[in-house]
Amino acid sequence: MPKKANIFESFSHSAIQQFKEAFGIMDTDKDGLLSSSDLVAAFAAHGKNVGGGEAQAMLDEVDGPMNFTQMVTLFASKMAGGSDDDDVILASFEAFEMDGQIDAEAFRHSLMTFGNKFSASEVDDAFAEFKVDGGMIDAAHLKGLMVSK
Repeated sequence: MPKKANIFESFSHSAIQQFKEAFGIMDTDKDGLLSSSDLVAAFAAHGKNVGGGEAQAMLDEVDGPMNFTQMVTLFASKMAGGSDDDDVILASFEAFEMDGQIDAEAFRHSLMTFGNKFSASEVDDAFAEFKVDGGMIDAAHLKGLMVSK
């Protein structure tokens, strides 16, 4: 992604609004900065246990405090060109995973709502390859489909 004078020009107005909403959810103490305790609390509120060290490692990806602009800049750098390493892909699926399973409807919604949106037909094609039982996707099988490890 070419460097832009204003990082916000890299995203649509709708995407910026979604980022603002996400930042507001993660900034649990509402001080305008994300801290490791903010991330731990935000993940816990959504059923995902993340340790303070893991949360701090996320924050250490930027120089200085993680404010909204830093978060958008980080997203832009993460989305710029190329393909993700297998570890990044695995970590992205783990964000949805609980007890070895991924809620199929929540995953479907995310694929059709965020980032490079998939069409309903594309999602249906992908889901045809997944092991789904009782509305839950087998996370290990899904990860095996997506990476070479």
